[in-house]
Amino acid sequence: MKMSQNTPDKDDDQTSTNKKSLSLPTSRVRLIMKSSPDVSCINHDALFLTTKATELFVQHLAVSSYTNGAGKETKSLSYSDLANTTEENDTFQFLTDILPKKILAGDYLKSLAQLQEDDDNADF
Repeated sequence: MKMSQNTPDKDDDQTSTNKKSLSLPTSRVRLIMKSSPDVSCINHDALFLTTKATELFVQHLAVSSYTNGAGKETKSLSYSDLANTTEENDTFQFLTDILPKKILAGDYLKSLAQLQEDDDNADF
């Protein structure tokens, strides 16, 4: 005779504990992962590990930016701190297109006019 037990499965306990240790929503991470044409299905463990790795990476970027930036004096982290860190640190170099340094519109228009002038002069 087989008796059923009402105790929760060990894996269910681990899954609920894992979800509590995450800050990012796994549904968003799953959506981003599924946006790749190479991904057809996502294992729960792979989703958890990807989410946790993303959190740790964002934390590392924030701490590095805070340490290198003006955050020590102001006790805050600004966009310019993040942009400077991505430009100056080799580890974050791949983010320079995503986090470019801010420039004033006037400065951009001047550099754009200069580029057009250089192109016009090069044609002759």
